[in-house]
Amino acid sequence: MTKKLSLAFLFFISFSAAFAQSTQEMVEKIVKEAEGNSELENLAHELLDVVGPRLVGTPQMKQANDWAVNKYKSWNIDARNEEWGKWKGWERGITHVDLISPRIQSLEARQLAWSPSTGKKGVQAEVIILPAAKDSMDFVNKLKSVKGKFVMISMPQPTGRPDDNWEEWATEESFEKMKKDRDSLSEVWRERTSASGLSRRELPQALEKAGAAGIISSYWSRGFGVNKVFSSYTEEIPTIDISLEDYGMLYRLAEYGDKPELKVVAESQELGEVPTFNTIAEIKGSEKPEEYVILSAHFDSWDGATGATDNGTGTIVMMEAMRILKKLYPNPKRTILVGHWGSEEQGLNGSRAFVKDHPEIVENTQALFNQDNGTGRVVNISGNGFLHAYDYIGRWLYEVPENVTTHIETNFPGSPGRGGSDYASFVAAGAPAFNLSSLSWDYWNYTWHTNRDTYDKIVFDDVRNNVILTAVLAYMASEDPEKTSREQISLPKSRRTGEQMTWPEPRDATRRGGLDED
Repeated sequence: MTKKLSLAFLFFISFSAAFAQSTQEMVEKIVKEAEGNSELENLAHELLDVVGPRLVGTPQMKQANDWAVNKYKSWNIDARNEEWGKWKGWERGITHVDLISPRIQSLEARQLAWSPSTGKKGVQAEVIILPAAKDSMDFVNKLKSVKGKFVMISMPQPTGRPDDNWEEWATEESFEKMKKDRDSLSEVWRERTSASGLSRRELPQALEKAGAAGIISSYWSRGFGVNKVFSSYTEEIPTIDISLEDYGMLYRLAEYGDKPELKVVAESQELGEVPTFNTIAEIKGSEKPEEYVILSAHFDSWDGATGATDNGTGTIVMMEAMRILKKLYPNPKRTILVGHWGSEEQGLNGSRAFVKDHPEIVENTQALFNQDNGTGRVVNISGNGFLHAYDYIGRWLYEVPENVTTHIETNFPGSPGRGGSDYASFVAAGAPAFNLSSLSWDYWNYTWHTNRDTYDKIVFDDVRNNVILTAVLAYMASEDPEKTSREQISLPKSRRTGEQMTWPEPRDATRRGGLDED
């Protein structure tokens, strides 16, 4: 008996040593491939410069889906586009906005997503400020003044300098005065819009019904030259976002009685009902093909720019990791699947649909790794409320090169993510899903959903760092002899409500976006 135990122990030791050596060799190969033969810059160029923004329901989104499938196939990776719903089809055209009185100047502007078209001839009209009213009844009476006019519905910003610029250069008294003046102006504007009795969505619709020629907004992102760019709420008249600098000039012209006039050409085309897709690719497992390691990144973007850091960088991280794994690890123990989700920006729709439509995959997910929030190197990983997440995530992270993990803080067991990105769709279904959270690079002010989210904002050294992390984690999760635990923590009572917190529940996707339900 003792001899048999000794032989078994020796076998275990020799097996463990061999596995450790093979793991070290694989990690070294991954690092060498990621650093010496990277395709990140080429992927970014093809996706961002050639395809461009990827708004759900647009031809560019479908072009991106097809591009990704073909790219995976060129690496001998099986890939497909999987339809999960329908969306309001729309395609952006040329936007050109000119001040034509009291002087001539072309303005920095763009139509918002799904904005109605002006046609090629455009629309010419005077610009006025949203009428001030005492209450909703008074506002209804004053709506007559908007007929045939472009109406400005955003607060004019008193400064286009971000606060950190003021803090660096202004006197303390001047900085505090500016903030006080801005707060006062914000309150005055809040009262003006509140008096209408209408929500942010309802206000443009009421102005449209009253005969306005168009809606003009400016949603400053608190950075130099940066605006958030989302969607319009009008059905017949154009909605235009104008830069803080040009919006402020127009506002002053209108306020001082100079009666500014604009000519707006905002071409677009409505395309009816179009299908929308997730792009799925996979490297089939050789020993446990029915178990899955999932790489996750949403594919869609808003279209104020090209969606470089939200989420072009997450997309190319997962694509490059898959390319490397296919080349160096073509026969993984478990199936490695990548999901490029559609319509994350409108509510995690692509990933929610996948979770709903593929319970067999969700049930057998070993781990999911999601990357979404910008170009920075990963600096935080949470256990998302899985009680034993440290046991396996910690084991896998140990094999990642130290120069990659030195930046990373972990939070175990953490609490379940309830939104924000696609990992939350899987967490809600009980699958061990983890967000690879990046450092900022001023993401929230400068590139998140803005008109400046472009190729030049990518920091490729950080993105390569994330490729190495993702590829090694995927390899370790695939090779791990143990199935990951899904045991959840006992959630505490909410400090806000005092009620017992519960695990988030799965939600289905919006399957008919912007369309009338059947």
